[in-house]
Amino acid sequence: MSRVRTRPTRDDTRDKLFEAAARVFEDQGINAASIEAIAAAAGFTRGAFYSNFDSKDELIVAMLEDHVEQSIRRNLDLLAKHRDLQDYLDAYRKIGGGRQDPLGSAPLLHMEMILFVARAEKRRPELAKRLRARRQMLTEIVAAISKHEGKNFENPGWVAAILLALEDGFRLHRLIDPETTPPDSFLRALNDLQGAIGATFDVK
Repeated sequence: MSRVRTRPTRDDTRDKLFEAAARVFEDQGINAASIEAIAAAAGFTRGAFYSNFDSKDELIVAMLEDHVEQSIRRNLDLLAKHRDLQDYLDAYRKIGGGRQDPLGSAPLLHMEMILFVARAEKRRPELAKRLRARRQMLTEIVAAISKHEGKNFENPGWVAAILLALEDGFRLHRLIDPETTPPDSFLRALNDLQGAIGATFDVK
């Protein structure tokens, strides 16, 4: 019986390039990392890289987009099952498994890539698009949970922007001072502020 050989799908190839790029970027730095090094780390040729991406810049934008899409999918899946705030936070803590998200486990690299794209003025609108997508996700979560609790935020979009800034701020603080900034600082802050948030829900 002959052995059936299967070729990796385009999505499989992209996933391997994402994972390899994350390793190479962490090891060599984004500017120093070459396309040849990324392709080799993924077990592919230079040609395989260019069949998926036109440049290293395009790869980075695609990695950021993939990270945001995975984050949105995970959070909205949780929201479909948990409309109570405490239940949602408890479930969020337990998130695990699923397809590998290289940037989800490498916050420093994530921020370096964001700065890399932000410095390129032509790429900035693409980065802003991802930021708006994250903000819209949080807006949906805030609106759904407040409705479930029979309360109301006058402007859930603004609340979402505040929460997003809080999360990014704790991420930055952990990179600078991990000894005094636990990994779950953002979730702990939400728990500690839950009483104040509840009071805010009552503001019409």
